[in-house]
Amino acid sequence: MKKSLKSVKIIAAAIGITLAVQAAPIYADSVHVAKEGDTFYTLSKQYGVNLNTLMSANPSIKANNIYEGIKMNIPGQETMKAYADPAPSVITASLNVNSDQKVIEAWGKTFNYSKTLQVKASAYSAAASENGKWGAVDYFGNPLELGTIAVDPSVIPLGTKVLVTGHSFPGLPKKAFVATARDTGGAIKGNRIDIFVPGSAQSVSEFGFQNVELYFID
Repeated sequence: MKKSLKSVKIIAAAIGITLAVQAAPIYADSVHVAKEGDTFYTLSKQYGVNLNTLMSANPSIKANNIYEGIKMNIPGQETMKAYADPAPSVITASLNVNSDQKVIEAWGKTFNYSKTLQVKASAYSAAASENGKWGAVDYFGNPLELGTIAVDPSVIPLGTKVLVTGHSFPGLPKKAFVATARDTGGAIKGNRIDIFVPGSAQSVSEFGFQNVELYFID
């Protein structure tokens, strides 16, 4: 059955609107309604937004508490400028080490350290397949969050704070970040650590194994 000219015009207009929406840049300011499996890391890739900028735009949302239906701010180019840290060194840390005084400087902050340790690092996610019957919580029952590492307590006592350096992975702050030994793992023995990274199990697995250096900070 032929459609009336008016109907054709309405359909054409609707198609035009749809195409205009699809043509809109994905980085435009918007609100994302989270679905199951969304993480800051996957959304930063999806929208082409810097991970730290995206997290700064959603200060009330914890990385381990993104659930289906929650509304998240997706900053556009202008908003990204507003959220950008005025000191780029916070994102791309420069490291200055004074081994004589046992002081390390990162992101313009100075840390005293007692010792260093070379370890082999891997990474894990909040996926159920990686966390056993207790779920996505650390050794103490707290939700996993960026800055949590699993350790061998006989080498690195639980509760120890370290500055992790020498890693390379998009889901982690560049060059250095502060972490706390809050978790353990059956495969984490000796000079080994497992770094919690928000994201899907598949994306986090791309971390592989990396040799990193830990600075035990006060």
